[in-house]
Amino acid sequence: MKHELEHFYIGDSYGGNQDWFPTFMMRIGGCGAETACDSSVYFALHRGLTKIAPENSTKGLTREEYVQFAYLMKPYLSPRRTGIDRLDIYIDGYAQYLHDCGETRLSMKPFDGTEPYEAARKVIMQQIDQGYPVPTLILNHRNKIFRDYVWHWFLISGYDMTDDDFLVKAVTYGKGEWLSLSGLWDTGHERRGGFVLYHIT
Repeated sequence: MKHELEHFYIGDSYGGNQDWFPTFMMRIGGCGAETACDSSVYFALHRGLTKIAPENSTKGLTREEYVQFAYLMKPYLSPRRTGIDRLDIYIDGYAQYLHDCGETRLSMKPFDGTEPYEAARKVIMQQIDQGYPVPTLILNHRNKIFRDYVWHWFLISGYDMTDDDFLVKAVTYGKGEWLSLSGLWDTGHERRGGFVLYHIT
């Protein structure tokens, strides 16, 4: 059983891509801002929260417009030496952006990476079924299969219950990739990231 949210394209790119950012620090550390930008465009397109995204979001953003938006988001989720390495940093930064946009309907709460896998699977299904993409933070990971997601923020925009596994669709760097949630969740490290859970009132 597969449930995948409708995302958006910028040209041929599936959502934004931090490789587009012109400055070094944003290219290596702009994943939090990119995740917030992609969330904002998604909510403008599919949930009517148009105040939090550029005006052209509903018509289709250009790459240049998306980059401008990312640098508007940068002060709220600025790259830093240790990265945006806690859920509360993302929540506080994006909440301040939403406040400054005058949007009070979208709230967030953390789901810590130390929670059991079954709880993580359940909450992903709940969020996707309710139409919410899930910002996800992975810190260190023992499995090299997930090396592109180490110390990285990205969106989960779908799930697929196969006979053998529970897959999630990870959206980052302008593409979507199906990953095993059990493998992704079992980082093998004591300190973990987790999910940010959106809710619209």
